[in-house]
Amino acid sequence: MRRSPWLPILMLVALGMYLAPRDGGRPLEYNFDFNPIPRLQEPEQLPNQVQDLFKKSRPATVRVEQSITGGGAPEAIGTGFFIDDQGTLLTAYHVIEGAKFLNVTTQSRQRFRAEVVGFDAAQDVAVLKANVRGRVPFLALAERTPNPGERVLAIGNSRQQFLQPRQGRLLRLNAEAARADFPQGTLEMSAPLAPGDSGGPILDTAGRAIGVVSYIRLANSDIGAMANPNDVQTLASYAIPVTTVDETLQALRAGEKRDVPALGIFGDSPHQYSTPGAVVARVVPGSPADQAGLRGERVVPRTDADRNAQGQAGERLQADIIVAVDGQPTSDFYELLFQIRQKRVGDTVNLTVDRDGERLRVPVKLGAKGSIDYQQTE
Repeated sequence: MRRSPWLPILMLVALGMYLAPRDGGRPLEYNFDFNPIPRLQEPEQLPNQVQDLFKKSRPATVRVEQSITGGGAPEAIGTGFFIDDQGTLLTAYHVIEGAKFLNVTTQSRQRFRAEVVGFDAAQDVAVLKANVRGRVPFLALAERTPNPGERVLAIGNSRQQFLQPRQGRLLRLNAEAARADFPQGTLEMSAPLAPGDSGGPILDTAGRAIGVVSYIRLANSDIGAMANPNDVQTLASYAIPVTTVDETLQALRAGEKRDVPALGIFGDSPHQYSTPGAVVARVVPGSPADQAGLRGERVVPRTDADRNAQGQAGERLQADIIVAVDGQPTSDFYELLFQIRQKRVGDTVNLTVDRDGERLRVPVKLGAKGSIDYQQTE
């Protein structure tokens, strides 16, 4: 199946790429003419029945916090919710990806250390276990798939807020993302979500969890979890559907960890080179790409041909450009991402690489993205 052809306004999962690490958001631009949905309402502005649902459900939700040392101010935040009274939590995988320490803060401001039980990186969902004391309130999962048009309620931590409500409607089922590093088959909603809400619950009118917030499409860029509420214009929001009979969820609760394949490179798209393809901007040391001999962008002396054509000496940039994967043409870095995501961890792919005009065949054994340290510097 081919990708949806719609192009990259701004998608944010609050937190990039499965070939490169996330960098504060997942921006994509689209050529659709979306109108921003109504701005966030204060809890007291919501209908009485929605206020009641929020008050009933809020104690089962938490703020999920990543930190480097296990204490102090969090490095990144998201949302999660308890799905049993023993402290088992659901959240989005990108909220906890690469975390050294995880803590969760409840409505009562109790703070607990949490550990990852299982995850599915492709589906952007993770199960955590919080080291709670005693029983905790939890949200029941829905037994059926919801219907478009139904009212939904999210609870999250965006806009410098703490576990606050966001009301909307379910617009459609099985929404397809334009990029391979976003989950497919999601619930599309009109709830005014923003970075910081990722991982939180989507509730039906009966208070059952029907989804986990995954990514968000915004009309404005450079929006983070601490953004001013007046600066956030949400176009649409998306959640991973969950039900009581969800086989993936059952597997994750049992401890299964499903990573995605990766090369271990940073890409550059769009790029300045005349050759179409995926430019290798940087190679992560020790990664599959590094072991296979791929080279990142570098400065090289100009050749005589360069000087004749451009009339200047000195230096120029050179980069490996991946032009095909297993013989299939690669138009840009996002196409490369899509092609790699069709493979499995441990597969060997044959890359066709343009290295300064010379075509090379480079076999690479794909690694698990979580095993690659993208924070390394050369």
